[in-house]
Formats: sequence, C-alpha cells, structure tokens
Amino acid sequence: MILQIETATASCSVALAKDGAVLAFKELNGRNLHAEVITRFIEEIVSSAGFSYNDLDAIAVSCGPGSYTGLRIGISTAKGLCFALDKPLIAIETLEAMAYGAANLDEYKNRKDLHLCPMIDARRMEVYTAIFTTQGERVKPTSAEIIDENSFYDILTNNKILFFGDGAEKCAAVLGKNPNAVFLPGFINSAKDLTQKAAEKFSKKEFEDVAYFEPYYLKDFIAGKKAV
Repeated sequence: MILQIETATASCSVALAKDGAVLAFKELNGRNLHAEVITRFIEEIVSSAGFSYNDLDAIAVSCGPGSYTGLRIGISTAKGLCFALDKPLIAIETLEAMAYGAANLDEYKNRKDLHLCPMIDARRMEVYTAIFTTQGERVKPTSAEIIDENSFYDILTNNKILFFGDGAEKCAAVLGKNPNAVFLPGFINSAKDLTQKAAEKFSKKEFEDVAYFEPYYLKDFIAGKKAV
C-alpha cells in the first residue's frame, strides 16, 4: 500500500495504490494551492478507501525537476509522514513519471515508432525535459533546455517525438514546423503516474534517506520580483 504525491507543477494530486493498482485519487489544478489542499487530500483518499495511515507501507513522491515551491511542499509532506509513521520514502523523477503517463494513454500504447518528450515550464523558452521510448528507456538525459528551431533535430530526423506537459505548448511554434514533432495538449501531471515505478522501487527496497533527501531542482533557485 503506497501513498503517492505529485506537486511538481501546477497540479496537486494524491493517489493511493495497492499492489500496483490505484484505489483512490484526488487532484486540483491551480497554482499556489498545494499547501492549502495537500494534507486534506491525503486524509480524504486514505479514509475514503477504508484504510488508516498505519496501513500504508511507503510514501512515494514526485521529486523533480519542477516548481521549487511545489516540490518543497510535496517532499516536506512526504518526509513528515515518513517520520511520523516510520515508513520508507520512495522518490520518482517527475519527467519519468510523466513519460509513463503518456505511454499508457490508449493512443500511444505500444507505439515503438514514437519517442516521448515530457516538458516542464522553466520560464521564457526554457524547459526541463528528457526523452524516453514508449517502453520507458531513456534516450536523452534530464536537462534544462532553451528551445529553438534546432532543438532535438538529431532525434527528430529519424523519429517522431510526442511533446507534452506544461512546457510543451510554448514550444509548438518553433518545433511544430518539423513533421516528426507531435504535440499532446492538456497533459496534466498525476500522482497516478507514479504507480508502476513506485511499486518497482518498493519491491527492490530502493528507499531514500528521509533525513537528508532533497528535491531534484536541477537549477538553482532564482527569486522573481514581487508584484507591487
């Protein structure tokens, strides 16, 4: 029984999964809402599924890259639960979970001719991104990329790439001219997409050190100017 938390982007979602199957799920999309709703969501899905916190075997969390504030809230919540309940912590890279979510959509299952490129908005024309096959193999490592018309050219020459996530829409104007670039609008990060990887890591006992684990920010934090 694994409680799964996703707060790396504007979506705040929580899922409860047992033996690799989602039992309960709750989400809300909107910026700056994570701290307000996350603990309530956790309480609601655990109780609605008929369980207590003591029934949990582990806590899994989307660990980044993504929103600095969102990641801090999600990971601090996960660590707090692990400390209080004496449960192990499982960390799942956000882009990897996104790729799993897209690969399991009906229209993209078993598409060996397609690569998956999750994108998380990182200001202006920069995104956090990586590229995977639909079978989950990593083709391009996680990085912060400034997107222009030549981005991913070497891969797009011979492969179709599906771009998705909250950073993909702004890239359509420059990447969409390539016939091998495909865009999936409206993709939302989901705690449900942590399920497979969390179950795999639990079975292998790939746990994090709760005391010292930190979000995978990828870049140093740069504070914006406060609006007047």
